[in-house]
Amino acid sequence: MSVGEGATTSFETMRGRNFPTIRQFTVFLENRVGQLLEVVRRFEGSKVRIVALSINDATECSFVRFLLSHPEQGREILERGGLAMIESDLIGVELPDGAQPLLQVCTALLQAEVNIVQAYPLIIRPHGRPSVALMVDNIEMGQDTLNSKGFQMITEGDLTDAE
Repeated sequence: MSVGEGATTSFETMRGRNFPTIRQFTVFLENRVGQLLEVVRRFEGSKVRIVALSINDATECSFVRFLLSHPEQGREILERGGLAMIESDLIGVELPDGAQPLLQVCTALLQAEVNIVQAYPLIIRPHGRPSVALMVDNIEMGQDTLNSKGFQMITEGDLTDAE
């Protein structure tokens, strides 16, 4: 029997509402007035809400990063608009109680030698708590580290349920 013959396992990755990462959509826009508004208006009339936003500006273009309440539908809307985009996985984490909650998150990741590449706050508050989205250089290690230290992770289901 050759490899794959009679196999029943699909090669597609399944993502559920409680998949342990959250998806970020990076959209490339021409750097001119009104471009962000055009993208944001695309979600009008849909159930998709922007739950986090980050903008990096350069001379000729801007990179707008979105976390969306309904990522599948959001991706379809962005694709229908013909927008150039990249989809990435991020870690969502609730900030713990205390005077310096971000310090606790950063310290845990540093101890595991996990580098934070991007970070920004969520506009919504899943479970009524402040949260951040983190892009790290080793997502599995980052998740394992934060879980083992008792941090509460945010899933895509939490973004949908926070409406």
